[in-house]
Amino acid sequence: MIQPAASLTEQLAQRLQRPVDAAARQRAALLLVDWLGCALAALRYPLATQLRGVVQAQSTGPAIALGAGNRSVADALLLNGALGNVLEMDDVHRGAILHPGPVVIPVALAAAQAERADATALLDAVVRGYEATIRVGRALGKGHYRYWHPTSTAGAFGAAAAAASVLGLPTEALADALGNAGSRTGGLWQMRHEPVPTKSLHNAEAARSGWLAAQLALAGMRGPRRILEGEQGLFAATAPDAMPEQVIADEPDWLIHSTSLKPWPACRHAHPAIDALREVLVGLDDGDIAQISRVEVRTYAEALRFCDRPQPRTELEAKFSLQHALASVLAHGRPQLAHYTAESCSDGDVLRWRDRIELAEDAACSERFPAHYGATVVVHLTDGRVRQSVRMDAWGDPECPMSADEVVAKAMALAQWGGVSAGLAQSLFGQVRALADGGSLDALDAMLMRVA
Repeated sequence: MIQPAASLTEQLAQRLQRPVDAAARQRAALLLVDWLGCALAALRYPLATQLRGVVQAQSTGPAIALGAGNRSVADALLLNGALGNVLEMDDVHRGAILHPGPVVIPVALAAAQAERADATALLDAVVRGYEATIRVGRALGKGHYRYWHPTSTAGAFGAAAAAASVLGLPTEALADALGNAGSRTGGLWQMRHEPVPTKSLHNAEAARSGWLAAQLALAGMRGPRRILEGEQGLFAATAPDAMPEQVIADEPDWLIHSTSLKPWPACRHAHPAIDALREVLVGLDDGDIAQISRVEVRTYAEALRFCDRPQPRTELEAKFSLQHALASVLAHGRPQLAHYTAESCSDGDVLRWRDRIELAEDAACSERFPAHYGATVVVHLTDGRVRQSVRMDAWGDPECPMSADEVVAKAMALAQWGGVSAGLAQSLFGQVRALADGGSLDALDAMLMRVA
């Protein structure tokens, strides 16, 4: 009898089982620093208080919910899985148009805590979770992104892969976990049009479903092996321009190395324009800046679809407003967290600058998206001078990466924004970075329990 060809899910499971090298673990530890900084900063926001109230009402367990103590893995993931993207400073993969860290890292950490695993198992799980998320995410295509939230869609696959890695599932069981996680995944972008924090809930639910799928696979539950390419599978239902070959395409290294980090507290679609404007302003003094009459921004269509908000009123809207982002740079210089609050939306200096920001699509830039997130900024001065900068990529992309020290500095600022003392934050991030060199996960857990 002729055996059917292996499904995409089965082939993906096979790829995920290869050994993880030291360089990939180092990258995983640095991304864990970045995620933890983002999550700690989110502790000051109403969503954290709301979720913490729900989680603290549940019974104790083996995983650490940030600010809520020991809880079950599922309850810890409700909180930790939501916190990482509240400030919109989480990592991103351009080709997949998603954020792996906020879903994958909480699962890997909670699973390692529950299973009493070591630091190596934790970091290997992060690497494999990123791999599954990115491979599925980039295969979904831009058509999926039009309506669906890929971090949630593809993130469930990554969560299952991360949990399965810690649990030590064999290839067949991993394929089952991926199939079941993918069978119920997804999240709709409608919440983008309303001032609600539902995006964070998408991430938490993707993390929780991946953990459950891995547990069920460990117990022997089968899953749909052709959940991706099947006639009623994910691609057929949600991805009109799917690229199935991207799930199993050969790569020279683990895809965790191809992720980007965000230095600025705004949607990633705004970062190329922020970087371009900051380059334009180099060499201009306050008198020159006062002469700027208008600022043209030309960027890709998705950046305009998500971030054309000339009059933001809330913190969330400010983070998704190109006009606010550039006006804040003109008014205050280097972007800071304090420039993206509800109060900043009514800042008089920012309001004056926002009226001078003009947005337009750049067809060439749209064509390059999502491989590159670019923008051109042209500044016109009243004395006739014109200055411009063209960015093919943003700071934090693999082509222009943030250094390890810059990532730690970002995380320190975020943690203190969330109310964590500088001393505790420094110890936390030092312990996270030490994980790749044999550091103790127990020592890290003890520090995490100190987060109020």
